[in-house]
Amino acid sequence: MLPAFKAGEAWTLGVELELQLVNRRDFDLTRGADSLLSALAKSPRAGNVKPEITESMIEVNSAVHRRYGELLLDLAQIRGELNTAAERLNIGIAGGGAHPFHHWAERRIFPTERFSALSELYGYLAKQFTVFGQHIHVGCGEPDMAIRLTNRIARFVPHFIALAAASPFSQGEDTAFDSSRLHTVSAFPLSGHMPPMADWRAFEAYFERMAGFGIVRCMKDFYWDVRPKPEFGTIEIRVCDTPLEIETAAAIAAFAQTLCAWLAEQEDDEAGCEAYQVYDYNRFQACRFGFGAQIADPRSGKSVSLRSEILAVLDALGPAAERLESAPALAHLRARAAAHFNDAHWMRSIHDRQRSLPDVVRAMCARWMGA
Repeated sequence: MLPAFKAGEAWTLGVELELQLVNRRDFDLTRGADSLLSALAKSPRAGNVKPEITESMIEVNSAVHRRYGELLLDLAQIRGELNTAAERLNIGIAGGGAHPFHHWAERRIFPTERFSALSELYGYLAKQFTVFGQHIHVGCGEPDMAIRLTNRIARFVPHFIALAAASPFSQGEDTAFDSSRLHTVSAFPLSGHMPPMADWRAFEAYFERMAGFGIVRCMKDFYWDVRPKPEFGTIEIRVCDTPLEIETAAAIAAFAQTLCAWLAEQEDDEAGCEAYQVYDYNRFQACRFGFGAQIADPRSGKSVSLRSEILAVLDALGPAAERLESAPALAHLRARAAAHFNDAHWMRSIHDRQRSLPDVVRAMCARWMGA
C-alpha cells in the first residue's frame, strides 16, 4: 500500500493547480468540469487537466521540470488550451483559494469511484472541500532526504501561506483572513503536519501502523500540509492557495525548489523539529494576517515579523537561486512582500472599488485567463 520511493533527480519541480469554473452571467461557480474536459479531449494538453472532487473544479498538472522558466512556459501553454475550450463553452476560469460567494450545498460531487467514496466517508465536508490550492512537488533524490526536508520545511509553511494567500472572502463575507481556505482543509482527519520522523524507515513503520488500524490505504489519505510522495520521488507542499496568475504560481514553485536545495545543505535538523512546537500558532497567524503576521521563532524565543522573515530568506537563497536559475522568480516574490501586497489584498482592493463580489470574480477570471 505504500509504494517504493522513486529515487531520481533532486530539485526537479512540478505543480498541480486547482481552478474555479464560473458562469459568465453572475460569476457563480458552475457545473462545467465534464463539458470542459470533453472539449479538451482532442487537445495535446488533455492529459494535463483532470476532474476534482466537485463539478465546479478542475486540476491542472504540469510536467516535471528542472527550471522555473520551463515551468512557466508549460503553464502558459496549458492555460492557452484551457482558455480556448472555456471560451467556446462560455465558462470563466479563475485562480484564488476560495470562491467569494458560492454556497457549498449547491455543489455536486464529480462522479468517480474515489470522489464518491470520499463523499460517503466525509459527508458534507466533501462539498465544502470546493476550495482551490496549489500543490508543489520538489524532487528529493532519495527517501531519507524526503523525510528530512518534510521536517525542515515546517518552519517555512507560514512563508508559503502569506505569499500565496488568495481567499479573503467566503460564502459572501469578508472573513478577515488573507487565506480562509486552509480552515476547510483543517476539518479533515490527518491534516496539519506529519509527525516528526527520523528517516524513511521510521515513516514506513508509521504508515504500516496507520494502515493496520484501517485509517489509511494510500498517501492521499494524509491531508498534511507537507507530505512525502514516494511514487513521484518528491515532497509535496500543499498549503498554498491557487494564485490568481500563472506567473505567481510558477514563482512560488521555484521558491520551493530553491528553498529545498538550500535546506539540504544545512546541518541543523533541530530547527525543523522546534518549528512543530509553534506550528499551529504560526500557521494561524499567516492565514489571518498574511504578510502582517507576527510568528514565533523558536530559535530566538521571540516574536518576529513574517514579512521580514520572508525577505531575509529570499536574500539567503541568492546563491542557490543563481545555480537553479530561479532568481527572476524570487525577485517577483520579493516585490510582493516588499509592497505588502498579495492576491488577497488585490481582491479586497477590487471589492473596495466595485462593492460587488461578482465583479471580484470577473476580475479574477481576467487575471487568470491573461486578459
